[in-house]
Amino acid sequence: MPRNIVVGAAQVGALHKTTPRSEVLARLIALLEQASDKGVKVLVYPETTLTTFFPRYAGLDENPAELDEWFEYGDITTNPNVTPLTSRAKDLDIDIVIGYGEKTTDGHYYNTCSYIHAGQEVSKYRKVHLPGNKDPYPDPEMIDQLEKRYFEPGDYGFPAFRAPDLATTPEDGEAIVGMMICNDRRWAGRPLLTLTEMRLTTQNRGVASDCKASSSSVLGTTPVPGLRVFSATPKVRDADPAVIKARSEFQHLLVMQAHSYTNATFSIATARAGFDDGKFGLIGCSCIVHPEGHILAQSQTMDDELIVAEIDLEDAKIGKQKVFNFGLHRQPHQYSIITAQAGVTPPLASPRLEHS
Repeated sequence: MPRNIVVGAAQVGALHKTTPRSEVLARLIALLEQASDKGVKVLVYPETTLTTFFPRYAGLDENPAELDEWFEYGDITTNPNVTPLTSRAKDLDIDIVIGYGEKTTDGHYYNTCSYIHAGQEVSKYRKVHLPGNKDPYPDPEMIDQLEKRYFEPGDYGFPAFRAPDLATTPEDGEAIVGMMICNDRRWAGRPLLTLTEMRLTTQNRGVASDCKASSSSVLGTTPVPGLRVFSATPKVRDADPAVIKARSEFQHLLVMQAHSYTNATFSIATARAGFDDGKFGLIGCSCIVHPEGHILAQSQTMDDELIVAEIDLEDAKIGKQKVFNFGLHRQPHQYSIITAQAGVTPPLASPRLEHS
């Protein structure tokens, strides 16, 4: 039985450190209204949806009160910074995924996203694979990526969940969904993908920094007058921005398409775009990908942009029943090294062979 739904990615253009939250919220709601006009049932917003990508700024933790201004507290659905968006989404009967900095009641900080249905939080995910560094670069001209400083690695694992009333059939029940944030999409072996029909990825994507898809590089689509353009990778310092951008887009789409295919799941990847503060370049390249790996829709601008695709969740069954039938083909007893160690242990030197 077909299980067709319309899904959307709400790409957000430049947000500056000084952009008022009221302005951000108005732009998010405008994208939501556009999604309603297109019949969207699930809309995914970017990582740290409600603010600019603040981990690029060093020194925020020198003043705890200043740092806390970038984070949300308590139930996200009753947070006054968010309720105008969640309430309007409820009115329009659209499920939304929003990313934000989360401070818990016991003082922990996470890079988080929530799936919200009818004004209620259905599931929450905390980013596991934090890119970048804990300490700022010594060179003040280098652009920092300080997620390891301002966030802790997520502690929820990679849960999959049923989305209430979404694409429901007697045979399959409600749609199965998983979430991840930005850098998580690169790492193989995420167990959520073994279960999902659809994965939702919130992202900030800069160009060609050490972590390749952080939002901390200064490269973008066009040069900014008076701005020195470089990447955080020394060998490509002062490289051609167009070349670096093309490489970053290729790497991003490579990961999205490959993991959609190898996990037989639809993927919705929503990005930030444009030049935050007039200099922090983000590549955009939001996309919706089919379980067979081809792109169904992709953003065309560096601004606020809605991309939409109609998908049939039945298509996610094909790979799961054949090539990627994990129950039939996987050999988990051979994979223990993946969880037993974090780094790489080189093999021992080969023994000397005696030649006759």
